[in-house]
This record gives sequence, structure tokens and C-alpha cells, in this order.
Amino acid sequence: MTPRHIALAVLVAAVWGLNFVVIHVGLENFPPLLFCALRFTVVAVPAVFFVGRPKVSWRWILLVGCTLGIVKFGLLFLGMHAGMPAGLSSLVLQSQAIFTALFATVMLRERLSGRRLAGLAIAFAGICLAAADAGPSGPAGAFVLVIVAAAFWGLSNVLTRRAAPPDALRWMVWISVVPPLPLLALSLLVEGPTADLRALTGITATGVGALAYVGLLSTLFGFVAWSFLLRTYDASAVAPYSLLVPVFGMSSSWLLLGERISAVAGGAAVLVIAGIGLTALRRPRWARGAQRPTGTAGSRTRPRRPAVPAAVRPGRSG
Repeated sequence: MTPRHIALAVLVAAVWGLNFVVIHVGLENFPPLLFCALRFTVVAVPAVFFVGRPKVSWRWILLVGCTLGIVKFGLLFLGMHAGMPAGLSSLVLQSQAIFTALFATVMLRERLSGRRLAGLAIAFAGICLAAADAGPSGPAGAFVLVIVAAAFWGLSNVLTRRAAPPDALRWMVWISVVPPLPLLALSLLVEGPTADLRALTGITATGVGALAYVGLLSTLFGFVAWSFLLRTYDASAVAPYSLLVPVFGMSSSWLLLGERISAVAGGAAVLVIAGIGLTALRRPRWARGAQRPTGTAGSRTRPRRPAVPAAVRPGRSG
């Protein structure tokens, strides 16, 4: 990767890491389900009127819009509103890599290598350590909500791979059309029209800034920039930069929100990042070539599997 594109990858990771601090700020201005509905409204409108529909079936748009937009982000916002710290949320949400691998094994019949299994086990140990550290100081229910959000993120990753949308921007805009109305209905039912009306009529510059950040900067800019990098370089070169997201998330939460980072939490972060890195990084090309059997006369070369479109590879944040 060129220095300019390395800087872009680091910038996207920083934007996604800081996003958790901004979500925390936004939740001080809006009820969680309303905030989530407004987030996707900002992404979808007015872009949906100018961006053509992605060339995929409507069922995939609806399925991913529900699992990613309504369930995953709805549970994340509810978990953070219930007391899950922003920095810890940025770390625990990375367990989506574990769920993505498990769902891909069941739904796509993908096989897990010993190296990937070891990496997932290490990441899982880090999540357990983070849970043990958060247990005495935070509500267990909030932690569970973020874990379930990560599970649905993993499911949406696999559904996106099945859909294989050819255009990342169109895909992101159109799946963002699905969540706003159901989330608004849930907000009116759960949070109440009085709370929603009070938040909307008393909206502040801070609230507007939080909406602009999570909708335009974190979602549209981050997603499009990351997809550009994946189209330009091998996924194995780009994916490791996503491991910086919890680093930026935890450090920005410490600097801006005063959240405590204990030695145990730091150890959990190291385990999660190391485990996910072990699953994401491919072996060096020379190592793969060393194990490839040498072709003989008359032997056939096995056709290569078609590459998964860059826009639908799992493991992105934001």
C-alpha cells in the first residue's frame, strides 16, 4: 500500500473508533432507538433519490437492513444507553469476527483451518476476560446486548456475502432505507412519543453534530473509503488496519470521556486484537506456494474460486 492509502486506512479506523464516543454523546441527546432511526435516515435521505438500487434481490436488502440496521445497531445503542462504556463497546463488538466465522461455517459450508480456530479461541478468551473485568463495575445486561449485537453483525456479514452486491455505496444507502420506520415505531412504543418529541424539539448543535458524524462521516465516508481500499489491494493487506478500531475507540474514550482502562481490559484488548489478526491475516505467499503440490504433465489445474466482491467482505466497523 502507498503511504497515502495507508494514511487513509488509519483515518478510517480512527473515524470508526471515535464513532463510539460520538454515539455516547448522541445518546445524551436522543433516546437510543430514535437516535438509531435518525442515523439511518441521515444515510438514506436524500441519497436514495440519486443513487440507483443495487443489482440484488429485494429480499437481501430487507434481510440485511433488518439484521444490521434494526437489530445490530438497535441493540448496540440500547446497550450503550444501559451503561456499556464506549471504549469497551468498541472492543466487544469486534467479536463479530467470531460470529461471522461460525455463521459462515453453518450457512456457507466454509471450513475453518486450525490457525483460524486458534485465532477465534484467543479472541473469545479476550472477550471473556473483558466480561470478567466489566462485571463488577457495569450492568451485565448491557454487556449481553452488545454481544448479541455483534452476533447479528456476523449474521449480516454472511447475508451480505450471499447477496454479493456489486456496488458498495448503493448497497449501503438502500439497506439504510429499511431501518428508520421500524425503529421509529419501536421508539414510539418503547421510549414513548413524549420522550421522542422532547428530543426532536429540543435538538441541540451537539445532537446535530453527532447525527452528522455517525451518519455521514462514519457510515458513508468510512464505508466508501474502506471499499475503495479493498478494491485496490488484497483484503489481507487492508483488513489488519481494522484492528486499530478498538485501539482508537478505547483511547478516545479514555481521553474524551474519562473512561478507565484497567490492566485486565488492556490484556483483553491484546487478546481480541491478536486473535482476530490471526484469523484475518493470510499466510505469506511463499509459505502457501511451498505447500502447493507441483503440477505434473497431464495434470489439470484446479480452477480458482471466484473472488468475493470487495464491498461484501466481512469485518468492517462503523
